[in-house]
Amino acid sequence: MKPALKIEGVSKQYRLGRVGAANLRDDLHRLWAGIRRSPNPFLNRGELNDRTKKSEEAYVWALKDINFSVNPGEVLGIIGKNGAGKSTLLKILSRITAPSTGKIEVNGRMASLLEVGTGFHPELTGGENIYLNGAILGMRRAEIKRKFDEIVDFSGVERYIDTPVKRYSSGMYVRLAFAVAAHLEPEILVIDEVLAVGDFEFQKKCLGKLEEVSGKAGRTVLFVSHNMTAVQTLCNRAVLLDRGKIDAVGNPNDIISGYSKLHVNQCLEREYNPPLHLEGIIINSIRIGQEQSQINREPLFENQGTNLSVDCVVDVAVPRLDLTFHLQNGLGETILVFSTGRKEQGLPMGKFRIEYLFPPYFFMPGDFSLTLMVVINRRECIFTQPQILTFSVLEAERNWGEFMGKDPGYLRPPIEVNYNEN
Repeated sequence: MKPALKIEGVSKQYRLGRVGAANLRDDLHRLWAGIRRSPNPFLNRGELNDRTKKSEEAYVWALKDINFSVNPGEVLGIIGKNGAGKSTLLKILSRITAPSTGKIEVNGRMASLLEVGTGFHPELTGGENIYLNGAILGMRRAEIKRKFDEIVDFSGVERYIDTPVKRYSSGMYVRLAFAVAAHLEPEILVIDEVLAVGDFEFQKKCLGKLEEVSGKAGRTVLFVSHNMTAVQTLCNRAVLLDRGKIDAVGNPNDIISGYSKLHVNQCLEREYNPPLHLEGIIINSIRIGQEQSQINREPLFENQGTNLSVDCVVDVAVPRLDLTFHLQNGLGETILVFSTGRKEQGLPMGKFRIEYLFPPYFFMPGDFSLTLMVVINRRECIFTQPQILTFSVLEAERNWGEFMGKDPGYLRPPIEVNYNEN
């Protein structure tokens, strides 16, 4: 079976600085190489793209030696932090820019949705822009006419379809633009971060449409997103890009786990020096560990009890002072909220070591972070610090009989079960 898309040795080099800033000598070298049909003499120069470091090198590789293939009907997720080369890769696939080296084999009609709304004219109505944008994306007029009512219904802006789009809200604009693109019928669909816009209800509708395109219609989809849940839900395989190179290719869950480990620094202890002074409370340190709070720099293990402790001093009587923690998984989703709050009162005055004790096997293996919030009167948050602690929990040896693969989920809280005979 021929792959729908095959990428071999694709690289993209850019020269940093102002547009056209190359000196005359470089231009002459490049021109002479072209006349002799020799390789570009500057392709042996350049560094991998790392936007956090300053360098004197004028050339940078946005992509370097990219190799992978996509089978017909497969949904491939492409993930990586900002600057990893995701959008550059999609622009090369969409023929917006040419690669510096390498070749691409495409088997089938390809359509790209890189920037939602590209080609909309602000003075035209929503209906007129459906025809304009559809034509830009490669749809025939008869095809647009046949799908017009379906596009309008999907967008949810029927009442404003005869109004110029310059009067649309940003959400309405995006809804209409995605509705047009979602009704294309190519063999290969390239999508770049379209789910980052729109409200929750419309994002769910977009995900459903993408599942329909990839599942029932059997089209090949390349999907770039920072929404890890969407990548898990939609994709059969995933590619992790890091500084312009492929770091890993494989199962979406494994690739996402590797991505979180690549970019999350472990922090099991937070010491404040000088202490953190807030309204009514002084926080000296926050730490998480195992074996009687002995902090080390190693990951935690699921089969050991985990201790979260806060050393603090409540020096002023503040009505209903509470510390609240939000526990997030490796995708940044909040999965648990817990607090020092009591039924009728918050923290009393005094010096405390507040401890939260989590039993063995409470945490599933994975990556986690904690956000601290200091709240008074149950309604006013006076301090927030995201990722105040970040930690990993590793799988331990199991004695539960035959193990049928990794358990789903993030937490395994002990739940009391009563058996009452009727």
